[in-house]
Amino acid sequence: MTSIKHHSPGQSHPAALKPVTARLPDFCNLGIILRLMMVVNLLCIAAAVVRTDVRDLWQQFLYISAVAQPAIIFSLLAMCACRRLLAKLAYWQGIVALALLEAIVGALFWWWLHIITPFAEPASLWQYGFFIAFATGFALFYFNLRSRALSPALTEARLQALQARIRPHFLFNSINAVLSLIRAEPKRAERMLEDMSELFRVLMADNRELTPLADEITLCKRYLEIEDIRLGERLVVVWKIGAVPVDALVPPLILQPLVENAVYHGIEPRQVPGTLTIEVLPKGKQFSIRLTNPFHAGSTHVSGNRMAIANIKERLQLHFDAEASLKAEVKDETYVVTITLPVRTQDL
Repeated sequence: MTSIKHHSPGQSHPAALKPVTARLPDFCNLGIILRLMMVVNLLCIAAAVVRTDVRDLWQQFLYISAVAQPAIIFSLLAMCACRRLLAKLAYWQGIVALALLEAIVGALFWWWLHIITPFAEPASLWQYGFFIAFATGFALFYFNLRSRALSPALTEARLQALQARIRPHFLFNSINAVLSLIRAEPKRAERMLEDMSELFRVLMADNRELTPLADEITLCKRYLEIEDIRLGERLVVVWKIGAVPVDALVPPLILQPLVENAVYHGIEPRQVPGTLTIEVLPKGKQFSIRLTNPFHAGSTHVSGNRMAIANIKERLQLHFDAEASLKAEVKDETYVVTITLPVRTQDL
């Protein structure tokens, strides 16, 4: 018999205490690139302020930028090209690799600028090297700090999976539905128990890494099979899946909570059939997930819905930065949630 360890309400779940592993940012990510460029420009302004007075500040900033900008652009291209290699390294190994890469880039650009630029007072090699090293270290520190600041969203996602997502009413109603089917339709009851087992297994897993889109869709279909037994004809589900790679990676539990909210807020309060539409459609190098369900202005569960939306937004930002977005709106008495994601697979 499997033993079960009980934890008091004030005690954290052991798996939730597992620290988030430090990792290098994705240097091909648009948001990361924009932030790095902003950091470098701020450092250029600071260096210009240190080197000259206010009257020559703009001229000095342009001079420093002309030296720094080509180097950072070339560095970003090189780091993006080496993304797969950097991803395989431990965090400290990645930092060492970046330091070596920046040292090489810095030396090459200093040598190139020292020859072709007719400046009267070119920066010395140690000054240029110090700026490159300081900019690299400051940027890595910023992204590490940002990752740590956002990491509670991952822990919250797991805690919500264990607490908020598995609502007592859902568990109670599902068990009652199974009990009502055991004698009349034992095969269907068995299938429902299998769906519940799979659903709980995924919800209780350590959901830190990206997961294939196909797994998320399968999980949602299992969940909707349970709700179909419970709600019967009141629940009408329409799937529209376009030519999106099924191995595209998404944050785990990004779709199931939204589907559950749609059922809980949009379908369950109705006495007549309601339609839940789930669309997964390609958009160039991105794809969108769009959920549409009936909207009830007098719903008493708005706060729970907003909590799920906010949690998913945080996880999207953590995994994809500016390349992903979530939008929720009411259109013609329907509630529409649209998620836009980049197409990212294990091979990219």
